[in-house]
Amino acid sequence: MNANDFGYVRAAAVAPALALGEPQENARVLAANLRRLARERVAIALYPELCLTGYTCEDLFLSQGLLTEIDLALEIVAKATQGIVAVVGLPWRMADGRLLNAAAVVANGQIIGVVPKSTQPNYGEFYELRWFVSGAEVDEVIAHPKLGTFRICRDQLFEVGGLAFAVEICEDLWTVEPPGARHALAGADLILNPSASNELIGKAAYRRDLVRMTSAQRICGYLYASSGPLESTKDVVFGGHVIAAEDGQPLGEGDRFDFAGSSLTVEFDAQRIRHERAQNISFAGAARPTGYTRIDCGVAQRPLASLSRTLTAHPFVPADPEEFAHRAHEIMAIQAAGLARRMLAARCERLVIGLSGGLDSTLAFLVALDALAKLELPAQNLHAFTLPGPGTSSQTLGSAHRLCEAAGLAIAEISIAPAVEQHLKDLDHPQDARDVVFENAQARERTQILFNQANKLGALVVGTGDLSELALGWCTFNADHMASYNVNASVPKTMIAYLVRWYGEHRASEALLGVLEAVLDTPISPELLPPEDGRIAQSTETLIGPYELHDFFLFHFLRSGFEPEKIFFLACASFSNTYKPKTIQGWLAVFFRRFYTQQFKRTTLPPGPKIGSVSLSPRGDWRMPDEASVDRLLERIDGLPVKSKGSAKSRRKTPTAKAPRGPTPKAQRSTRVRKKT
Repeated sequence: MNANDFGYVRAAAVAPALALGEPQENARVLAANLRRLARERVAIALYPELCLTGYTCEDLFLSQGLLTEIDLALEIVAKATQGIVAVVGLPWRMADGRLLNAAAVVANGQIIGVVPKSTQPNYGEFYELRWFVSGAEVDEVIAHPKLGTFRICRDQLFEVGGLAFAVEICEDLWTVEPPGARHALAGADLILNPSASNELIGKAAYRRDLVRMTSAQRICGYLYASSGPLESTKDVVFGGHVIAAEDGQPLGEGDRFDFAGSSLTVEFDAQRIRHERAQNISFAGAARPTGYTRIDCGVAQRPLASLSRTLTAHPFVPADPEEFAHRAHEIMAIQAAGLARRMLAARCERLVIGLSGGLDSTLAFLVALDALAKLELPAQNLHAFTLPGPGTSSQTLGSAHRLCEAAGLAIAEISIAPAVEQHLKDLDHPQDARDVVFENAQARERTQILFNQANKLGALVVGTGDLSELALGWCTFNADHMASYNVNASVPKTMIAYLVRWYGEHRASEALLGVLEAVLDTPISPELLPPEDGRIAQSTETLIGPYELHDFFLFHFLRSGFEPEKIFFLACASFSNTYKPKTIQGWLAVFFRRFYTQQFKRTTLPPGPKIGSVSLSPRGDWRMPDEASVDRLLERIDGLPVKSKGSAKSRRKTPTAKAPRGPTPKAQRSTRVRKKT
């Protein structure tokens, strides 16, 4: 599979070793670098501001000798741009004598455009107006005798491999009205910034945040390359900072202060950027600037079998422990605040929850305690019920009791077995039939008890089902599908496990920690079939697949709008050491089949708080017809190249916390699942 087909374009930001005031020597360094990058299948190479001369040439910018060498240097660079686009900073003298700080866009031996800098810093250590004028209003066509005919203007878009990029130069990013904002609205997927930003205490962090947040505000990719440490250090020092970000997410950065030069190679995802822009109505509805020209760089991307950008197998879970701790605290605070506000609206001071001894109800239990504390109500206002039935194991039943005991609460145990038996008898259903009627009768009986107990106590029923179950329809309609308020509605299964573990490590007493560890060690199961030799008879992940795969599919389908082929490509890279392509293909088919056919359950979901960027609320983020066909998608999944290694060479980042425990079975192309309809 070719990553180019999925909207990826490889680009590099380079801060090369500099020969100050020697354009031809700098051009030879750039040319060698360009040939290497082309071999590495880079399509776009960005170099710093005024890199052909050096940013710190000062009054040498006005010398005829230096300016004469620029043309010769450009010819050297141009010869090295076969199959690659170079964006090179240089001083550009207009025919009328004005000198511009500019960037030349060069490809296939020709200059295809020159972009002038709009804003010249003239404060503190900067003194650009001594040499350069603003290029904001410049718009001319240049006929160069050797390097072609091109436009010199700020408002230009350049196209490579279906991706459009534009250029803003250094201070243009820092100014009040950056031209890059216009570029993004005009259609630039990627903004390139050749820069010369000196190093001061704290400036690197500020610069990093500026690039990241700019990419978020403009919903674009952003590539930044700044001058290196071989610039003059008479008054300031430059570090050669190279940074990449995409839609608010950092893609990487290079080392600073390296005299040999620094570089960074990443891929930008044009499909993801355009999906984000399409669904962000504020961006989509904004007025578009006029006067832009689009120029095809004439560079055909070489196939990318793998990606250099870091992929994560668990996209919902931050890899950094400190970031995860902050996020865990934030998630539970949002859940608790949502539930507490719901209680205020209902003029209710009590909650009812059904405890199964599993992950989801355990997290909901902890959130409910936080909600009561927020309202300054006693923990005893949480009424916990455990409702064992024919499929309940002693392990989960014991965990439910110990959970309440560790929290200092009472728990009521009500066996549903007699009621289910009577109900099946009323239906004239064979008592030994272990079918969907048998299974769902248990789920609906539990829900009936919880709601009636809530009526009796003047309480709200706290829902426990999670985002992953809602995506797969792994809930019984009009049973665990229902609640007064579902605190876990937008928390994926992989995150549930991490949250419970985080709570145990940071907030739980020693007694409660022991219970939470037991819950984490329990296989994920609906427990609707009788135990076998005392052990849980059903494994959810055996029936419908590993939740870590389904959460991966869910994230990339909902968050970025990716097609099955692209999700498969990314999954093969992210799980290259865990699952074979055939396995991933099988569970991908299960995911899409269930996601489409189970929409009717999501259409009637109870309310619950949105805690992340992915939600399935029918009143908010996801609205889909119940009758949408999945047949064509399944045909495409059947045709995936499962015998190839895909993109397994991509780097995989895995969270430092432990992943949810549970079996990871081999693929099943189709599974007959009787439960949860």
